[in-house]
Amino acid sequence: MTTRPPPGAAGNPAEGRLYDVDVEGVLSREELEAAHCWEADDHVPRCPEMTEFRRRLRYHQAQWREAHGHPIGSQPIAPRPDGKPARLVGSRLPLDYARETGATFLTAGALEAARARTSVIERHQSFDQQRLWADLLWAPSMAFNLFGDLAADLGLADRAVHAWWPDAPGTVGDVRFAHSPGRLDPAWLGNLVALDVAFVLDLGKGAHGIVGVVTAYHDVNRPQPPKPRRLPRYREITGESGFFGPGAIDAVNGTDLIHIWLDHLLVLSMLQHPSRAWRWGRVVVVHPAGNTDFAEACSRYRALLVDQSTFASVTVEELLDASVLPARTATALRDRYLPG
Repeated sequence: MTTRPPPGAAGNPAEGRLYDVDVEGVLSREELEAAHCWEADDHVPRCPEMTEFRRRLRYHQAQWREAHGHPIGSQPIAPRPDGKPARLVGSRLPLDYARETGATFLTAGALEAARARTSVIERHQSFDQQRLWADLLWAPSMAFNLFGDLAADLGLADRAVHAWWPDAPGTVGDVRFAHSPGRLDPAWLGNLVALDVAFVLDLGKGAHGIVGVVTAYHDVNRPQPPKPRRLPRYREITGESGFFGPGAIDAVNGTDLIHIWLDHLLVLSMLQHPSRAWRWGRVVVVHPAGNTDFAEACSRYRALLVDQSTFASVTVEELLDASVLPARTATALRDRYLPG
């Protein structure tokens, strides 16, 4: 059995240190290949800034892995059943090692939240557990690292939510990961979309509110057409909400904004549900400041709304700068996710 210091343990010489990354320069192909970080998928057509950002994040994760003494992973993530050699990927961990050690999770709270969530199955869930444990760039894993300590301490969760979103009503009664109120259920959104994190707010007398968080890290928005049979439900929720301006559906349908739209619609479907259990809601997109693709997409999406009360975006840096997470956790998050 391979062992390592538990998440958050003292005595790790790499803790809090900056890795040897020239944040002003452009990483060469030779540097990336030497670190097993040259990936064609990191290229973003007609956007050299995002291409460089994605390459730098991958390289940074490889350096973080090496600095903490973790072995290198591969593509495919799981070993090949035929025993053929896999391609090394610097920004991944070996799957068995990752599951055994929980190495991608930065604190005991994050690891506990990940193990608790993966021990249960929500109906029709679509959940990539290999990436969750072994892919250091995977945004849902970042969500556990950002908010796992809050799941273990609802008092801290309540203070954090009201520091980040002061107008949120009620008190935090639950923190749920990879959550949907009902996948494929047309009474909700009718698809497989889920929230990376759901802060459930107790509003009293059996009523609830929700701050639904979706995370992006290395990700980019890509156009995708919705399934035709589901589009009427999406149009219904959009129209009934009263939050969208003229032409909004045409601006998001089949474009790179569709994923943000569907995340937003999931929360709006909760507010519109016949049970009337959900009385207040907001979806929040969390991304690093350097992810200009998500920053620009959120800005364009926000411009389509005549009422922005149910949609927000925030950077990882802004969450950490609010100084509501434990200092040790915030330091580990900056070290792990924010190069330079």
